[in-house]
Amino acid sequence: MKKLSVLFAAVMMVVSVGMAKAQKIATLDVMGVLNAMPEKKKADADLKTFLDTKQAEIKKKADAAQTKYQQYQTEAPKKTADENTAREAEMKKLAEEIQQMQDKAQKDLQAKQDVAFGPIEKKLNDAVEKVAKANGYDYIMDANSTAFLYKAGPDATAAVKKELGIQ
Repeated sequence: MKKLSVLFAAVMMVVSVGMAKAQKIATLDVMGVLNAMPEKKKADADLKTFLDTKQAEIKKKADAAQTKYQQYQTEAPKKTADENTAREAEMKKLAEEIQQMQDKAQKDLQAKQDVAFGPIEKKLNDAVEKVAKANGYDYIMDANSTAFLYKAGPDATAAVKKELGIQ
C-alpha cells in the first residue's frame, strides 16, 4: 500500500510539473495601453474640465466667505455681542455649505468617472480576452505589477494595442 501511495505522489508531481510548463503567460502594460486609447484621453479631458468647473465654483464661494469674514472681523468691535454671535453662526453656515459643495463635487466626479471609464474598461477587457485566445495565453498579467519578482513571458501589449487599433 505504501508503494502505491508513493507511486501516486510521483505521478501527480510529474503531471503537475507538466501542466505548469504547458501554461502560456504574457504580460501587458495596462496603463500604457489605456493612456494610448483616444477614448481615455477624451474621458480624462472631460473629467478635468468638470473638475476645474467645480473647483472654480467652490473657490468663488470660499473667496466670498473669506471677504465677508474679514469684513466681520473689522466691524466686530463696533457691533453688539448678539450681532457678533449671529455673524459667527452665519460664517459657520457658510463653511458648512462650502464643505457640502466639496463633498458633492467629489461624489459627482466619482459618478462621472464610473460612467466614462466603464465602456473603456470593457473595450480593453474584450481586446485582452481576444488576444489571449488568439495567442493561446493562459494568463496575461499587468507588466507594472509589483506582485511578481520574475517576469519573462511574452508581452501582449502590442497585440492588444493592434486589436484596439491604436499605436
